Amino acid sequence: MLFDQIDKLIETALREDISNGDITTDAIFDKDAKAHGKYIAKEDGVICGIDVVKRVFEILGGEFEFTPNFKDGDKVKKGDVIAKIKGDARTLLSGERVGLNLLQHLSGIATATSLAVEAVSGTDTKISDTRKTTPGLRLLEKYAVKVGGGSNHRFCLADGVLIKDNHISACGSITKAVEKAKRSVPHTVKIEVEVESLDEVREALAAGADIIMLDNMSNELMAEAVKIIDKKAITEASGNMGQKNLFEVAKTGVDIISIGALTHSVRAMDISLKFKV
Repeated sequence: MLFDQIDKLIETALREDISNGDITTDAIFDKDAKAHGKYIAKEDGVICGIDVVKRVFEILGGEFEFTPNFKDGDKVKKGDVIAKIKGDARTLLSGERVGLNLLQHLSGIATATSLAVEAVSGTDTKISDTRKTTPGLRLLEKYAVKVGGGSNHRFCLADGVLIKDNHISACGSITKAVEKAKRSVPHTVKIEVEVESLDEVREALAAGADIIMLDNMSNELMAEAVKIIDKKAITEASGNMGQKNLFEVAKTGVDIISIGALTHSVRAMDISLKFKV
């Protein structure tokens, strides 16, 4: 099922790019023309998307041979040859941009995640993503976070209860929202509550929340909240975490730091594909 989703994603990207053909490549190269190329890292980073690139050309069709020198999760240096590819020139040139887009984007996420994980090294705090993903790319983007050493938050709204500020406002209180959730969902489903003050921390804890999200709090306030919670619930730091000193946040004692910027505004890793015929 997961492979079907990835294939559909790639097929959508290929239709977007070459639905009416590649008039440049088709005009310049005969059907029997051959070419070979190298994927070259233009900066240091963590590679992610090797098999995805290969699958792009498998779906596109035509004869080709793809030889990776690295696997997903490997760190590369500027100038490293990530992989080599050879085969039908039309196939390779027509699929070049879709493959590169995915490889660069996923490697950018894996690299950013790896840096975040390194930033909290020596602590017990985990780095997590959010649902702030590119529409249609969530499966691959969350995979890239895992490749970079991070952990995944919910994949979709059915994965767990997360009572946020708008839920609380519409329901009337944290206590009411948690009570209603507990009556409706199976006991196997965890309930998380977003809080913004110590009073809300106490209310969420008293209501029986399994996870308490400390949203947009100062480090000092988060440290106090962690003391109040005292391991009776999992603690998650959230809110512009991509702009903060992650080690200092981890020192507050939170269990998880969730970072939307890992996926919603990450910079693609600079990778080039150089061809020769």
